[in-house]
Amino acid sequence: MLLTIITLLYAAALSSVDASVWCYQCVSSQPGCGTPFDWRWFATVSCDKCVKIIERKGSDEVITRDCLSKVQYSRHDVPADKYEGCRSASKDIRLAHYVNNSIKELDVRRDYYDEVTWCFCEFDHWCNSGSSSWPSLVVLSSTLILLGYMS
Repeated sequence: MLLTIITLLYAAALSSVDASVWCYQCVSSQPGCGTPFDWRWFATVSCDKCVKIIERKGSDEVITRDCLSKVQYSRHDVPADKYEGCRSASKDIRLAHYVNNSIKELDVRRDYYDEVTWCFCEFDHWCNSGSSSWPSLVVLSSTLILLGYMS
């Protein structure tokens, strides 16, 4: 009976494991999303990889937290190396090459910010805290193996 219950718990734990992580989705113009980040304000979304974009111009700083899959199609400065960690944005020399635009506020060349940093996270939930379900799977499988040897 005990082995059946543990087997059912093990199967339930395996079925709830997926390859996604939970990410925050906000911009620093929203209250609590800036440098002192307050996680209680924001809902989380399930993503393949979390990204935090830090754009600086002098003392101004804009922080964007989102999924990489939602941001990479609208941004052309995504670094080629998207592995865990932070790196500077890439330069697209062809971006807005044939555009004759005299309105500098549109920023079609995306060169307003002096420094753009991309931080990627794919192993931890919420990119800075949280626990995954893998430790619980290790405990469940160890218990199942021990009970199998004991009976």
